[in-house]
Amino acid sequence: MKLYRFLSADDTSEFCHKVTAALNKGWELHGDPTYAYDAANGVMRCGQAVTKEAPGEYTPDTKLGEQ
Repeated sequence: MKLYRFLSADDTSEFCHKVTAALNKGWELHGDPTYAYDAANGVMRCGQAVTKEAPGEYTPDTKLGEQ
């Protein structure tokens, strides 16, 4: 099955660590990162889509973060 996740966080090292952790678990970058101003909280936010091939069959109960 092919899995998809969208990772996001404030523009801090936390975001880079989140993406790095996913890459080290076998996820692959999908498309370009995004970067936008969150006016409600007054911070810049980053986002990155990642995908992964995994065994099994997808169901809505699949825990994407545990793959």
